[in-house]
Amino acid sequence: MKKIIITLFSVLFLTSAYADMSKSDKDKAWECSGIYMANYFLPPGETFEYSMKEKSMASVKVLKAYALEVGIPEKEWDDGVNKAVDKFYGSKYDEGKTNDCHNFVNSAVPNGEERVKKVVQTLY
Repeated sequence: MKKIIITLFSVLFLTSAYADMSKSDKDKAWECSGIYMANYFLPPGETFEYSMKEKSMASVKVLKAYALEVGIPEKEWDDGVNKAVDKFYGSKYDEGKTNDCHNFVNSAVPNGEERVKKVVQTLY
């Protein structure tokens, strides 16, 4: 009986230690993914530097990679991103929201800023 209890506590501990992304962080990551995708596919007439489009796409990739690293199932992640994309697609560029998302990626993802820079370099 002791072995079963120890095993259950071990599994619960390892599972909770592995899930580094809280619900609020996951919701924010999905929102940022939607904002980043909207930035990449801006409606006609909107101006946006190409380097910022690259950073937006790289940030989406980094957020997904991190979500998978911490154990969020890919289907759950993709469903959340799709909802966020539907919400923000076709919206105008919002520098404040975009900068807020950059700050979120840098703080929520370990080495987030460096990871985004590395992905930007691989986009070509």
